[in-house]
Amino acid sequence: MIQITKNQIADSLKKGAEDYINLYTDAYLAEVDNELNEDNMQKLNGHQHALLAYRYFREEVNYGGFVQLIQNGYGGYIFDNPTAKAFKIFGANATAKLIYRAKEIFDANRVELERDTTDEEFNAMYVDFEEFEEIEEQYFKIEKAQTAIIAQYVDDNRELFAEIV
Repeated sequence: MIQITKNQIADSLKKGAEDYINLYTDAYLAEVDNELNEDNMQKLNGHQHALLAYRYFREEVNYGGFVQLIQNGYGGYIFDNPTAKAFKIFGANATAKLIYRAKEIFDANRVELERDTTDEEFNAMYVDFEEFEEIEEQYFKIEKAQTAIIAQYVDDNRELFAEIV
């Protein structure tokens, strides 16, 4: 099991929810040498995968939206796994609902969204898939609160996410 110290937890909690989640997910990424793939996926348990999925989701949507999230290869990780269900368990129901909505768009357009693109084609996808914009805007409004909810769940259930030493 991935280990995190009590001192690391105390320090990250002082900084906020995002830093607290990143403490755990940084440890997960170190465990898989910063490259999650078929060969090392088993190194993380379901809770750890769900938390890592939230980090990818939050970072990608905040910096480039769903188009970027999918083009950077995280579409399958988010939408093909029970990510939304896990977020509901964490208490982040509003984010789960948004993922279900985005998944409908993803599933209907997967081949187009995941294809290799030039920079010009990538930028055009923001116009072609503008239906993601409303979902992104809704997420931006709730992101801080949802991140805090997830961080609280992790803090209340630390043993599911790491061995605390």
